[in-house]
Amino acid sequence: MIPELQNTLLGRKRRANEGEGIMNNTFTNRPVTMNENKNLLEIEEHMYILDDVKKPNVFRNMFPYSEIPKIPFNDRTVPHDMPKDIWITDTTFRDGQQSRAPYSTEQIVTIYDYLHRLGGENGLIRASEFFLYSKKDRDAVYKCLEKGYKFPEITSWIRASKEDFKLVKEIGMKETGILVSCSDYHIFMKLKMTRKQAMEHYLSVIKECLEEGISPRCHLEDITRADIYGYVVPFCLELMKLMEEYKIPIKVRACDTMGYGVNYSGAVIPRSVQGIIYALHTHAGVPHELLEWHGHNDFYKGVVNATTAWMYGASAVNCSLLGIGERTGNVPLEAMVFEYASLRGDFDGMNPTVITEIAEYLEKETGYETPPMTPFVGRNFNLTRAGIHADGIMKDPEIYNIFDTELILNRPPMVAISNTSGLAGIAHWINTYFKLQGEDKITKNSELVAYVKEWVDAEYEGGRVTVLTDDELLRVIAEGCDKLNVTLVKTPQPQPEE
Repeated sequence: MIPELQNTLLGRKRRANEGEGIMNNTFTNRPVTMNENKNLLEIEEHMYILDDVKKPNVFRNMFPYSEIPKIPFNDRTVPHDMPKDIWITDTTFRDGQQSRAPYSTEQIVTIYDYLHRLGGENGLIRASEFFLYSKKDRDAVYKCLEKGYKFPEITSWIRASKEDFKLVKEIGMKETGILVSCSDYHIFMKLKMTRKQAMEHYLSVIKECLEEGISPRCHLEDITRADIYGYVVPFCLELMKLMEEYKIPIKVRACDTMGYGVNYSGAVIPRSVQGIIYALHTHAGVPHELLEWHGHNDFYKGVVNATTAWMYGASAVNCSLLGIGERTGNVPLEAMVFEYASLRGDFDGMNPTVITEIAEYLEKETGYETPPMTPFVGRNFNLTRAGIHADGIMKDPEIYNIFDTELILNRPPMVAISNTSGLAGIAHWINTYFKLQGEDKITKNSELVAYVKEWVDAEYEGGRVTVLTDDELLRVIAEGCDKLNVTLVKTPQPQPEE
């Protein structure tokens, strides 16, 4: 047996023996309840009490700091448990702002409008969280509240501090997130507390929140390095007791702060996403609709982990627009819009064309440079450079386009012009750029296309190695139109209603 694990088990046995009288009484009086899904009586096999260790358990066997983190397996699996209703929440103005220059008040309000439109009539972008620390942030909250939108609901985020809580009360928020770091890395090393001290501290702030009638959302920071059954589940059981006492919803957000979560069947906790969600729902009793996942992309698993959280019992996944966030970023909100449609069969009222508008706005108004190969929003996501691919797109876009990107995202498939583009690629570029439709479209046999192709070939024969720019192509096309007496008739586009 691994020495660290053996010591942990021995320590738990000793502590259990020390409190044997209390434990035996609790264990022998376990309630028998009816499982409404299985229609069978059930009794809980295990009791989960706080394991108030004297030294931090940092799972060094899984997280050796001088090596790559390990992914061990025990082949224990849990069943799918997809909630009837799933949705997305947004952290663009909170986690998303921690990694970039702050948005202005006006920019926050505009982006909030976009989120409202993207979420659609059913409000599938359910909530958005805000900082409250600066006047600019508070002004943005007030202006967004003035919009009167039901969704996204405006919520806040604070540390587990009574000073921070004063800000929530002053603004009159209905819900606030509270940072309740749950791994021993944070409890022992950052907060300099024991598990019992941390739990008591967190619960005191949460109670004060409940006393004011405000719904707390508990952010279990660093859950993928936490002792799930020795701390997290016992803490969440206390939260559920408070919810029953105060009759106010308490949300639980499982935060994969460092991106250590994995979705592999049979992986051990605390790395198993489905294992964490199962523990929170089944053993801590957190209802689906109050359970949320917040992931990071340090190991390229942000999106798949969020989807896994949905599939195993969390109703909400927390995201930021374009994945902008700490270090490698958060789960991209636009990605989960498409995951939702893939799982449920349609967008259920969400408007994906707004995603393109958001990406364009962030680039033009905030200076954010979207990596060109970013799915759904990067300028190259539906662009091809190979001439043979361009020829296929000319014949039928479905051959090389992942779906009708023009219909769904208002982004027609594009080709980049280089030495491999060929006549078909040039013709497609002209038709797409000038929005030529029907009889107005030009073919690869056009004199204008041949003229541009001759210029392109000369450029690369002269030693060029870079892709041609739009401005260069437009200049050559204009020259060709003049010399060949060709007029490109731009197809009229429908104008948006006022």
